[in-house]
Amino acid sequence: MGAVASTVAARFAFFPPTPPSYGVEPPPSPAAAAADSEVVELSGVPVSRARGVEARRLPTRRGTEVVAMYVRQPGARLTLLYSHGNAADLGQMYELFVELSAHLNVNLMGYDYSGYGQSSGKPSEQNTYADIEAVYRCLIETYGVSEEDIILYGQSVGSGPTLDLASRLSNLRAVVLHSPISSGIRVMYPVKHTYWFDIYKNIDKIPLVKCPVLVIHGTADEVVDCSHGRALWELSKVKYEPLWVKGGNHCNLELYPEYIKHLKRFVTAIEKSRPVKDESPESSGPSDPSETGSESAESSRRSTDIRDKPRGQALIIDQARIDGRNLEVA
Repeated sequence: MGAVASTVAARFAFFPPTPPSYGVEPPPSPAAAAADSEVVELSGVPVSRARGVEARRLPTRRGTEVVAMYVRQPGARLTLLYSHGNAADLGQMYELFVELSAHLNVNLMGYDYSGYGQSSGKPSEQNTYADIEAVYRCLIETYGVSEEDIILYGQSVGSGPTLDLASRLSNLRAVVLHSPISSGIRVMYPVKHTYWFDIYKNIDKIPLVKCPVLVIHGTADEVVDCSHGRALWELSKVKYEPLWVKGGNHCNLELYPEYIKHLKRFVTAIEKSRPVKDESPESSGPSDPSETGSESAESSRRSTDIRDKPRGQALIIDQARIDGRNLEVA
């Protein structure tokens, strides 16, 4: 049963657009290509140079190459690392990424998972963990972004790599979960425990996240029930006021005015707050790649019944007093 259930969950999770909605070409300038071999040009999208967008091919530790796009917003202090949802690629997300960067006044890095868009390889749970890690390291090493200035944003299946990375970063600024899944199997079956063959065990990882978490979910979501978002919010250590979009479904939350209004308020509050600081000596970056997202790491985590999780130590952030000095114990 385990192998069958895992296969079903994986098939639910991965539907890359075919054919890809964009192309990748070498930079028009030979000098630019020689200066930075990772830089590429996206074709089939609005002119990127005029909008301050740079695209790259990034190698992952699992041998694939993922295509990422970086939207630079002048004067921005925070950077959003966006893991998109299912059945989408960078060409389809391009305009939204540019608009979000402008409206939220953040730099934004988006990417395609292995097997999506023009990224090589095949989509899998473990590959998505390596994919987001490669993009995160690019932000740190190429663009000079500090961990404490990064907000991870995970939409739908993107909540999987987002929470996997967030659970291993000690000084991350914040996390946004947009129509998230609590786990792959739970999308299809109302199970109460985490099984070894499940994928994206977000419900086990969310308690490990140390920074503020915003959850956004539609109340009429027929793909991933709103109960997934509510369960993850309940288990968050540092809660920000969630947004339950009345009547919103799985793919249209961006069309509701309250979406951008609430998200902008969250980013502004996070920007004004003090970054979470880890007192431990090793707090820069994810764990050793040989262990990152590995099955051995997953199997060492205790199976979780969401009813058994203690909530007494959870912290709720008052929206108007998010500067870290007025946290309320739930």
